[in-house]
Amino acid sequence: MNDKAMMPAKTKRLLVATVIATAVVAIGVTALLVNIFERKQEAKNTYLRVVELTDKTEDPATWGKNFPVQYELYKLTAEMQPTKYAGSEAMPHLRTGADPRSFVARSNLERESRLKTIWAGYAFAIDYRERRGHAYMLDDQTYTGRQKANPPGACVNCHASMVVAFNEVGNGDAMKGFQTINHMPYAEARKLVKHPIACIDCHDPKTIELRITRPAFIEGVKALKASQGVADYDVNKQATRQEMRTYVCAQCHVTYFFKGPEKTLTFPWSKGLRVENIVAFEDEAQVKEWVHADSGAPMMKARHPEFEMWSQGIHARSGVACADCHMPYRREGGLKISDHQVRSPLLNVNRACQSCHRWPEQELKARVEDIQTRYSSVKSEAMGAVVALIEDIKAAKAAGASDAELQAAREFQRRAGFYVDFVMSENSTGFHAPQEAAPILGESINFSRQAPGTRRSRFRWVTREVCCQPGCSSLANRGARKP
Repeated sequence: MNDKAMMPAKTKRLLVATVIATAVVAIGVTALLVNIFERKQEAKNTYLRVVELTDKTEDPATWGKNFPVQYELYKLTAEMQPTKYAGSEAMPHLRTGADPRSFVARSNLERESRLKTIWAGYAFAIDYRERRGHAYMLDDQTYTGRQKANPPGACVNCHASMVVAFNEVGNGDAMKGFQTINHMPYAEARKLVKHPIACIDCHDPKTIELRITRPAFIEGVKALKASQGVADYDVNKQATRQEMRTYVCAQCHVTYFFKGPEKTLTFPWSKGLRVENIVAFEDEAQVKEWVHADSGAPMMKARHPEFEMWSQGIHARSGVACADCHMPYRREGGLKISDHQVRSPLLNVNRACQSCHRWPEQELKARVEDIQTRYSSVKSEAMGAVVALIEDIKAAKAAGASDAELQAAREFQRRAGFYVDFVMSENSTGFHAPQEAAPILGESINFSRQAPGTRRSRFRWVTREVCCQPGCSSLANRGARKP
């Protein structure tokens, strides 16, 4: 009898099980190694070049052939997902020949009627709605009721894919094209563009690296850096990649005005990014965007200054970029990509917030909403104070006060209105820099309630770092922050 025949049955079963287990482990290890190899190859070859991209390829669907995951996420900007204090659910809209939209965002003017008084005589008192995603940015501008005010072509700069239009109008010179489009009527400029913001506006088609394509930002950040002692700053050559993850957003998410008869889109940053720096710049440039219909005050308008406000906040000081929160990284196979859905971090807390903040999702949301609730309360107070000031000036006019007698009060309204507008038009509802938003609102209340010759001039709202002595009537000293 041989050894195998003498082997106990139990030992045979153990041997067979060992062989099978070894084979399974070997197969598993092999699969793992193959998977690791595949992922490494994916990481080396970040995209498959299906089509050739150039500076004339503006349709994001064409880019999507090379970057299908990013393109699918980009299309999701059409989703309307409101948070507690921002965004809007889809509101049904009767389609007409003049406005083919079947749904729109809710009207801020209906929710807050005081805005009509604050902006009386200006286009924003006609139509002002909640923001929707990037997918709607061009249509919502094209069909807004503010078109009744005949805006300049410069307005299209932040609502459309502009690279091809700038180059074609400028015969290859984007700056020349930008200058030409600025003073066109909007309806004429609108014919030059086809898409809302697209891949080409933020990425070099050959290298896919981030880039700045908006001349207004290139000039604005150059002036800002010059004020900080950096001469001849070239953002596309000198900015770090992390800075570019903010700057590509700041091409549009900023405040601005239209300079001179050429209507040149201008970012008022040569004195700094804080609200008082911007007011000082616009005062020096004698900016008067409209004359208030009720009070006769020469007014300025703030537009979505997210970059300016973010720059004062803790996230900016900690090196956190816009994209880190609004386009956080995600894994797709072996690739790490930015989420191109571009949405509120409150709709994506896990990736947007919890990668840094190790707290439960509900607690993080509650912290944000607490800041926004407190901000909203002070904002309402500030708006009420501006409206009260307007009523006082209006009453004084009706009683026969001269322009000379009303000049000081109108200057206070100019500042009070701009300060409250600055934080109200900023899309974070106070979150980007709560320590900045609250005192700006307080200073707006100061301006409104201390305007000389008004019934409320005896009141004073105390804010941080406000330089104003009792009995002081000098507007130049009010709201001036200490160094």
